[in-house]
Amino acid sequence: MRPKVSNPYLKLPDLCYDRVNPTPLKEPTLIHTNKEVANNLGLTNEFIQSSEFVDFANGALPLEGSDNFAMCYAGHQFGFFVPRLGDGRAINIGVSNNLQMQLKGAGQTLYSRQGDGRAVVRSSVREYLMSEAMYNLGIPTTRALAIIQSKQKVYREDWEETSMVLRVSSSWVRFGTFEYFANKKKYKELEALVDYTIAESFPHLADTPNLYLKLFTEIVEKTAKLLAHWQSVGFNHGVMNTDNMSIAGLSIDYGPYAFLDDYDTNFICNHTDRDGRYSFGNQPHIAQWNLKALMIAFSPLVSIAQMEKVLLNFGTIYSKEFLHIMGEKIGIESIQERDFAFIKKMLEMLQLLQIDYTLFFRTLSHYQGDRTELLKLGLYHQPMHDWIDDYDERVEYNSFSKEVRREKMLKKNPKYVLKNYMIQEAIEGIEEGDYTLFNALFEIAQTPFSEHIEYNRWAEATPNKFKNQKLSCSS
Repeated sequence: MRPKVSNPYLKLPDLCYDRVNPTPLKEPTLIHTNKEVANNLGLTNEFIQSSEFVDFANGALPLEGSDNFAMCYAGHQFGFFVPRLGDGRAINIGVSNNLQMQLKGAGQTLYSRQGDGRAVVRSSVREYLMSEAMYNLGIPTTRALAIIQSKQKVYREDWEETSMVLRVSSSWVRFGTFEYFANKKKYKELEALVDYTIAESFPHLADTPNLYLKLFTEIVEKTAKLLAHWQSVGFNHGVMNTDNMSIAGLSIDYGPYAFLDDYDTNFICNHTDRDGRYSFGNQPHIAQWNLKALMIAFSPLVSIAQMEKVLLNFGTIYSKEFLHIMGEKIGIESIQERDFAFIKKMLEMLQLLQIDYTLFFRTLSHYQGDRTELLKLGLYHQPMHDWIDDYDERVEYNSFSKEVRREKMLKKNPKYVLKNYMIQEAIEGIEEGDYTLFNALFEIAQTPFSEHIEYNRWAEATPNKFKNQKLSCSS
């Protein structure tokens, strides 16, 4: 049974979008289907196992109620305002169970700007796997239903096979969507978009006083908490342009991202980012900068003085959330503001000793007094000894036992994150027609806290030859 969909975004003024149908790939084959997402969408097993499903994921099967379109938006890219961007290779195909389905790599749209509107296998695989990994780490994110590939080729750094991801989200509205209408002084369209956003992502705010100010307040809070999650797991997005920032506080648009190998606040995962604007350590600052751009876009509807007061709270919200998460990661029962210096000292030690970020916390989770495994993580031992001395003293204030602390920490510190060299190996396997590693990484993405003894090599520190690789925006 084919799904039925709706298209509430099309109730907005015509300026907000362009109706366009996907251009299907030639002779597509299915790489993978995310059955959990299919279930969330209300799709039947019969449908996802049928030959029609590949046509659906290829944009070749029209759905009842579908009216396909690309969204229009602007954005600050590396700090410079671009007045019109939009979905250059993504086409929305409808909403089911409050989840918006979008085909990425579906061909040219009005906003393609001389691009071919296509995605290649490597970029599609990276988004498909990473969005699932982030979701199962408990981080707000878009997800993906299916990924297909085709022998049809396009040119990037070289000629590459094409692919398409059917991704889903509760919202695809971006900071840059509001910037587009504010810049054009289309204030009626701007207000209509704000009202739509409230209905879509903030329905609990409906009919409350100072509605638009409260909306901005919640966007600031969601964004601050999202960034605290990113920093706590060592996730570097790589392209935090305002058109890549979700109004609903989600991680979206996975391009040249990376999980940290060794802890390094200065790490840059995007080789286009020569000045380090989107370096790992700079991400909270950039999020606040982007919120200021959103504030300016909201200013025709809300007092900018009031929004400035709200935005001043960003740092406090971020720090409180980050401190809470890090307290759980290191097994402290009741984290206090004074612990911020303690955590800062820990991070400085990790950077000094060039220690693998994920491996450190998983190893610390097993720590019961024997320092041997922790000391193995770095070449020099004294800085680690000094920090563990403080740690031993701090955890004495816990009311629970060492074993309970261990159990709690193992639920907060993943054994596995999908580092770039792992995903690259899966991509190379697919290029040779071998999907074994892709399937293994998808399993890891869904259960990152499990032991998976058979995948132990992925839990070790990144091999030196693969560390700190930079990627392009086409990645």
